[in-house]
Amino acid sequence: MKEKISVACCQLALRVGEAEHNRALSAQAIRRAAQHGANVIVLPELVNSGYVLRDKAEARALAEAEDGPSLSLWRGLARELDVAIVAGFCERLLDGEVANSAALIDAQGVRAIYRKAHLWHEESTIFTAGDRPPPVIETRFGRLAVMICYDLEFPEWVRLPALAGAQLLCAPVNWPLAPRPQGERPAEMVKAQANASVNRLFIAVCDRCETERGVAWIGGSVIVDADGYPLTQSLAGEGMVLASMDIGAADDKHIGRHNHVHRDRRPMLY
Repeated sequence: MKEKISVACCQLALRVGEAEHNRALSAQAIRRAAQHGANVIVLPELVNSGYVLRDKAEARALAEAEDGPSLSLWRGLARELDVAIVAGFCERLLDGEVANSAALIDAQGVRAIYRKAHLWHEESTIFTAGDRPPPVIETRFGRLAVMICYDLEFPEWVRLPALAGAQLLCAPVNWPLAPRPQGERPAEMVKAQANASVNRLFIAVCDRCETERGVAWIGGSVIVDADGYPLTQSLAGEGMVLASMDIGAADDKHIGRHNHVHRDRRPMLY
């Protein structure tokens, strides 16, 4: 396993319903990130379909199985470029339902598919919620975990992969823009920092940008270190945030001589 790795989050302006365009955009972003030395590349939530889906029928029409064109494209790129890719996609399930999913892919192929467990707003009318914890996968770039967007709002959920040994949590997101006090950063970014700090875990969040069917996005892509501090600056539009990290630092859960962020827990009191 490489101790020093480079991680990229590729913030894209996706188009709802335009799967071929979105795939081409993702391929360009992956190649650019690899050219800049990225080992782990994170893409937004629901890359193939776009996010603001009208209903379940539209989602079904855009959904793909594991052997569909999006994952096939990303498998080929991961193998060619020797990188790990985490990307969100609209997944077709065996029963005809659809899931808001994310795939972790490296040169070995599809290593894990995670289905979003905590559905936001109207997602619950379209997607079937996942019922399995975030996967933690040993890769040559470290132990990587995956979750999606609103999942990050639940500290108990983030704690699960942290306790399972994850060093880097990769989170495709689509954070909708909401009002906030002047001068304040988006609360979603602050929560990602808090989750990283209380678990001494690196977190890479990949957001999207521009607007889709009247919905604007925060554009809050950020890579956070194990102390909870951003290693990158957020973007105003399309682009990439890139950061290097000593991923092994996430294995040290100590805070000073006497405290340990996981051993100090007293769950019997909670």
